[in-house]
Amino acid sequence: MDGFYDAVVIGSGHAGCEAALALSRLNNKTLLTTLNLDSIAFLACNPSIGGTAKGQLASEIDALGGEMGINADKNILQLRMLNMGKGVAVHSLRAQVDKHAYHATMKETLENQKNLFIKQCEVVDIITKDGKVTGVKTNFGEVINCRSIVVCTGVYLDSRIIIGEYTKSSGPNGFVNAVGLSESLKNLGFEILRFKTGTPARVLSSSINYNKFEVQEGDEGIQTFSYLTKKQPKNACVCYLGYTNEKTHEIIRNNLSRAPMFSGAIKGVGPRYCPSMEDKVVRFSDKARHQIFLEPEDKFCNEIYVQGFSSSMPVDVQEQMYKSVEGFENVQILRNAYAIEYDCINSLALLPTLEAKHIKGLFFAGQINGTSGYEEAGAQGIIAGINASNYLNNKEPLILRRDEAYIGVLIDDLVTKGTNEPYRMMTSRAEYRLKLRQDNADIRLTPIGRKIGLVSDDRYKIFSKKLKSIEKLNKEIDKKIDSKIAKSFLESHNESFSGNACVIREMLKRSNITIDLLCKELNLFGGYSKQVLKYVETEVKYEGYLKRQEFLIEQAKRNEDIKLSADFDYTQIKGLRLEAQQKLNKFKPLSLGQASRISGVSPADISVLTVFLSLKKDK
Repeated sequence: MDGFYDAVVIGSGHAGCEAALALSRLNNKTLLTTLNLDSIAFLACNPSIGGTAKGQLASEIDALGGEMGINADKNILQLRMLNMGKGVAVHSLRAQVDKHAYHATMKETLENQKNLFIKQCEVVDIITKDGKVTGVKTNFGEVINCRSIVVCTGVYLDSRIIIGEYTKSSGPNGFVNAVGLSESLKNLGFEILRFKTGTPARVLSSSINYNKFEVQEGDEGIQTFSYLTKKQPKNACVCYLGYTNEKTHEIIRNNLSRAPMFSGAIKGVGPRYCPSMEDKVVRFSDKARHQIFLEPEDKFCNEIYVQGFSSSMPVDVQEQMYKSVEGFENVQILRNAYAIEYDCINSLALLPTLEAKHIKGLFFAGQINGTSGYEEAGAQGIIAGINASNYLNNKEPLILRRDEAYIGVLIDDLVTKGTNEPYRMMTSRAEYRLKLRQDNADIRLTPIGRKIGLVSDDRYKIFSKKLKSIEKLNKEIDKKIDSKIAKSFLESHNESFSGNACVIREMLKRSNITIDLLCKELNLFGGYSKQVLKYVETEVKYEGYLKRQEFLIEQAKRNEDIKLSADFDYTQIKGLRLEAQQKLNKFKPLSLGQASRISGVSPADISVLTVFLSLKKDK
């Protein structure tokens, strides 16, 4: 027996890093195992953090006391706010980061964390006794005792790389894969699914004719991922936008017989929302071109990631495909595009805490649960780490609701609906997305992180200062200004003057009036940060919509507050359809709200269940 730990975290990707840091920062002796120290927090696919809905996830991790946002801000190459042409509900941060520096700074953070120990090894077996975890066994034959485990194996379980006719048992980017743990999970009763993802080629910057591409600059003066970041990162690099063409598509069509995803060589289910280029050409045959983005991988900008051009075609076909793009006539491929297949579990085997339903102390986070993306992984990692700590210390688990965080939507979808393809977070999945904005993650979640014990004094001081600033600004916008000044100002911006238009709050509700205009032209609100000004403006302009959403949230909460027993037999309820009985008995929902989101359980079934619970309560 080679040592004892409160918790063992298996895997050092984005989920593993957040889980290990959460556990150790909550004073649990934690071991982080990794197949390779050089793969810690490695950005194996795109060199970016954030994106639509993913930016919100990264900021939510930060607000809870996680590390992803801090680490991203330290290594930003370019920062942008996406979807600015749309409503505030879908504004999302996205950053190009230096992938090598990101790995190095996260590794340094882990190495210097109290209570955290790191070991390069492969966990091949999870040991249990009487329905509880007791330890892990490594490929060296070591048995390491522990009371909880968080499995964060990413895309490494029995993974294989596919490029045309070539296949290799390997993890991403040439890293070694994990070959023993899948069998252990099967033996523990988990259903194993086979998923697939892919990555595009990396090309040499000096071989690109950038004059043929559109420049995409970063944004200045916008918020960062972490609320601890004091100095605004500088945009050190630019990205570029280009397009495929009919010649590219013809090359692909002429070689479909050699495409692994069409020849049957690929067995895993791929991501719907991030298809390979050959998949795009087949599925969207009416499109004359597809966007591709050129993104730097590090601050030296020599290796360029070609976003949107993933493929598993043979290398000779890839060469033709890439060189057919205008500006890529002489492009040099440094690393070929590839597909990767891997094992994951059926996430319906998990509780909303991310603990296995049938094994105490065994938690799962990241792509092992069927998700895709760094941010989805990190979000699950911090929740699994928190709940593993709460399990160890006999505390109430943390379950974020769908109206509290994108993290809540993500986990609820996984454990209630499951997924039969790599799950990607999108703003459209969140029914309360106006409340779950990029700009208010700290307002929503920092108090929760503080209560848990992950939010430091420094972070909470910054948060408290922001709250006081918001409170002060709200009092200022409730004041009136001189009617003549108000009339002149409004009419100069094509707004009529009437009623209570002297009240600044009412003026700000007008379509053509922004808080920037009030600051510049009426010399109001000096001394406030851009973030505070923007937050208050959003809350004022969308006040009616937010109140309506709060009403819907309160209605939904009533169902969430009606708890259901995990041991109840639903065949006892007359009037429930057979399918509903079977689904409810299989998933064992913890609340009426969760029961209503299970596929196959209809609103009529929920009505029957509600009546049954009411009658039972009256007795």
